[in-house]
Amino acid sequence: MALSADAIATLKTVSTATLTTVLLKKGLRNVWIRGAVPLKPGQPRIVGPAFTLRFVPAREDLATPASWASPISTRAAIEAMPEGCVAVVDAMGVTDAGIFGDILCARMQKRGVAALVTDGVVRDLAGVLDTNLPVWCRGVAAPPSVAGLTFVAWQQPIGCGGVAVFPDDIIVVDQDGAVLIPADLLDAVLAEAPEQERMEAWIMSRIDEGVPLPGLYPMNAETKAVYDASKN
Repeated sequence: MALSADAIATLKTVSTATLTTVLLKKGLRNVWIRGAVPLKPGQPRIVGPAFTLRFVPAREDLATPASWASPISTRAAIEAMPEGCVAVVDAMGVTDAGIFGDILCARMQKRGVAALVTDGVVRDLAGVLDTNLPVWCRGVAAPPSVAGLTFVAWQQPIGCGGVAVFPDDIIVVDQDGAVLIPADLLDAVLAEAPEQERMEAWIMSRIDEGVPLPGLYPMNAETKAVYDASKN
């Protein structure tokens, strides 16, 4: 299912915190990718379909500098990334081998990749920041990926930060991290998430007026009636 411009615009108005609440109401508790935090402050909220990449533990005959020229390589995967996607990389939480550096991030930015999300780390920090590719990751490390990881595949189901990610699931990232919306639940989330944001904004306005929390958050029937009337 293609992600429409209208869907992207709507989700850009919804925080990842709100999305986790909406998805929790639908029974999904495990949608926040652990370890994926903004590489620098102030990165914008970004929405895009997941383009998945997968690493496994390093094996000495496979994780070599020569592997970078292989048909199955991060380089080949980057050339397959469509414009607007969010690259989601399963690095198994490894923090002492950088999956991408400045050159690969620069190419991703040139191809129009919206963001990079990983439970691992990047390298060449200054250069990566200079590319202006928004990155959510666990940190930085100087050694290259082959020091601790073997790249094996792209556009397959992965586990990133403890979350199951399938190609074309929807990824939303902001200052609170990265949240996954299963593709099949996108329409339901689009229908409910903006209303959740409106309701919480109204609750905040009442708090500003000095209204106490009991009966306000969560709303009792009386407060809900006042809120519903405010929408008319």
